[in-house]
Amino acid sequence: MATNNAEGRREDAFIKQRAQNREEYERQKQTLINETEKSRPSVNKFVGQNDSMEETLKNQTIGLVRLEDFQQRRKELEEAKAREAARTNELKDETKKVKKRKKTKATLSFAMDDEGDVEGDTSSRQSPEVQTGEQPSKRAKFRKNPNVDTSFLPDREREEAERKERERLRQEWIRRQEELKQEEIEITYSYWDGSGHRKSVVCKKGDTISAFLEKCRQQFPELRGVSVDNLMYIKEDLIIPHHHTFYDFIINKARGKSGPLFNFDVHDDVRLLADATKEKDESHAGKVVERSWYQRFKHIFPASRWEIYDPEKEYGKYTIA
Repeated sequence: MATNNAEGRREDAFIKQRAQNREEYERQKQTLINETEKSRPSVNKFVGQNDSMEETLKNQTIGLVRLEDFQQRRKELEEAKAREAARTNELKDETKKVKKRKKTKATLSFAMDDEGDVEGDTSSRQSPEVQTGEQPSKRAKFRKNPNVDTSFLPDREREEAERKERERLRQEWIRRQEELKQEEIEITYSYWDGSGHRKSVVCKKGDTISAFLEKCRQQFPELRGVSVDNLMYIKEDLIIPHHHTFYDFIINKARGKSGPLFNFDVHDDVRLLADATKEKDESHAGKVVERSWYQRFKHIFPASRWEIYDPEKEYGKYTIA
């Protein structure tokens, strides 16, 4: 019985010792972690203070937002970014010019020593000119040359005028682009359900694909019960996302797999001689397709050739084989 009690006390002592060792280990571990965190650079040291335009747009358009509000907000952010870039370039130019002015060479002046030497010399002897009675000739001073080009020198008035001129040109460019977006174009398309039903609709160059599909939906009775989100627009074997505008394709001269994306009429390439070195000049009618039809027949021609449009991808030129 005494042996059992001694073993129990020894076991309790071991358990307490093990607990103390574990606490000491955790304490040392936490101390090392704290010291490491103190010596480590700040996490936000290399993080940009200003979010990108896309991040700001995402943060300000959380949840359900109308397409018009989203486009207006994006336009405001782009203009603010352009103004900030112009202001930043001006500040950089002013900083460089100030640094250049500060880097002027320091000249040594011995004027005080010369005056002291002159006073000492006059007390002992006079110059030969004074002894002979002749007047010393005055040294000619250096003056500014009016014929030197000073356009590279800093001039706040000129810089302010240049900034105002750049802003005026930017606003004029924006106004011209808005006028271009308001121009009307006739778009020939074909409602495709296995066979083509060709029609045309008049849109503005600044309209989105979703606005175009809404007008197409009104021209076919079988599409009036289908929402715009369930319709697809295929141009030159490319599936065009709904947020793109016709202005984007026109201004960028975008190209598809089988023809240009910026021509919305229909014409064939007619030439007397088939020259493979010259690019084809033909445009095909875009297709308006229900998304459910595409999901059923995407493994069959022509839907098997279609792919989603990527602005960064180069689709090449189109020549006669």
